[in-house]
Amino acid sequence: MSVTDVSPPDTSPDDVPTPTPRRTLQPLALRLHFYAGLFVAPFILIAAVTGALYAISPTLEALTAKDLLRVPVGQTEAPLAEQVRNGVAVRPDLTLVAVAPAPTPGDTTRVLFADPTLGESERRAVFVNPYTAEPVGDEVVYGSSGALPLRTWISQLHRHLHLGEPGRLYSELAASWLWVIVPAGLVLWIRRVRARRARNSAAWLLAPDSAQRGRNRQLTWHGALGTWVLPMALILSATGMTWSTYAGANIDELRAQLSWTTPAVSGTLPGAEPAHAPGGDHHPAGHATAPAVDPATRITELDAVLAAARADGVTQPAEISVPSAAGQAFTVKERRIPGTYSADAVAVDGATGQVTDRLPYAEWPLMAKLANWGIQFHMGLMFGLVNQLLLLVSMVGLSTVILLGYRMWWRRRPARATGRPLGGRAPRRGALRSTPLPLAVAAVAAALLVGWFVPLFGLSLLGFLAIDVLLGQFNRAPAGTD
Repeated sequence: MSVTDVSPPDTSPDDVPTPTPRRTLQPLALRLHFYAGLFVAPFILIAAVTGALYAISPTLEALTAKDLLRVPVGQTEAPLAEQVRNGVAVRPDLTLVAVAPAPTPGDTTRVLFADPTLGESERRAVFVNPYTAEPVGDEVVYGSSGALPLRTWISQLHRHLHLGEPGRLYSELAASWLWVIVPAGLVLWIRRVRARRARNSAAWLLAPDSAQRGRNRQLTWHGALGTWVLPMALILSATGMTWSTYAGANIDELRAQLSWTTPAVSGTLPGAEPAHAPGGDHHPAGHATAPAVDPATRITELDAVLAAARADGVTQPAEISVPSAAGQAFTVKERRIPGTYSADAVAVDGATGQVTDRLPYAEWPLMAKLANWGIQFHMGLMFGLVNQLLLLVSMVGLSTVILLGYRMWWRRRPARATGRPLGGRAPRRGALRSTPLPLAVAAVAAALLVGWFVPLFGLSLLGFLAIDVLLGQFNRAPAGTD
């Protein structure tokens, strides 16, 4: 949620005694919601709009790249080795690194190459008709989901606005402040609903009040819509922060310390030395770079490798990593595509067709599973089209909540009375002092802890506090107004 209702300014003189107000959480929630919503909501709005586009990008990709992704269903598929040989013939200048057999009838097989001209996490893919073994085209693919250029462009727009690493700060700022804006707004909305004597049931949190008019009607829509999108906003914030620059690094470190990292199957054959990259000066004594293996030999082993993996439980659509050195096994891991909820993996000796290592998804640490599911959900891949529509509706709802908040702020502006050109006055100062002591202490402690773990949130919070103090000193007047 974004900006919500604000309290009228305190215009009583300092020398006039006023009753000691009852300590509640409402003033602190109001001030946090107002300031954070006012200044951070533009970043959240950008993330919501680009996120809505990102949510439906898999469907857009399927429509725009149909010629690469889909072929008429044939009677039988050609041997995988034949498909790959024909794919390699399209790009003989590149190194074969992986193969993704057609996941469902009518899909194409992807023959994947390392291309030194491409960027990080990018590979060249030749798409092959699995029934005729004829290539149908080639294109750059990105990441573990194999996104094509359109989906990649939308993904990078959502991630950093095509500004590179500096652009990633906007999304991290939006994701971290959502955890302040949303709970504070919920506190205010619950208080307002409870104040409606005839309509104070919990169900009214989810419904706007049609009896209200004007700005109050907008406020009830703001609060009700915000309550609906609250769970999705927090889930997307939490999963999105795993990709962030500073908070993401701390999350990775925490997962490593707690053994929550994503496990991997071993690709080293029993009795073989681990492979080392050539050209380095830091190889341990006694270790030599493993000799290369003829790629044609690896290609002939692919059908047996896939059959062994299928027999060992890797039954979902998978990607086969092709080893380039002796002593290394093929690794077969289930792909991150719509409708795939596991990531079983095995290592197979190409020469014998024997499984040398296995990693069932059931043996992953619980937190690693949750992280994997969260990423898939965030990308719109977990439940296919249903997942994408849910994300799209949620982001449209969040955008509406933010725009309603700014409209309410603008309509509250005291321009006629004071000549101010901008929107509504901020809530009165002293919110923390009016908060119950245990809650105030907890809020300060939480701010310090979260500010340390999420540095961008901590720095921006300090910036807000500094500006607020300066404005308070500058605007101090004998009448004691804000």
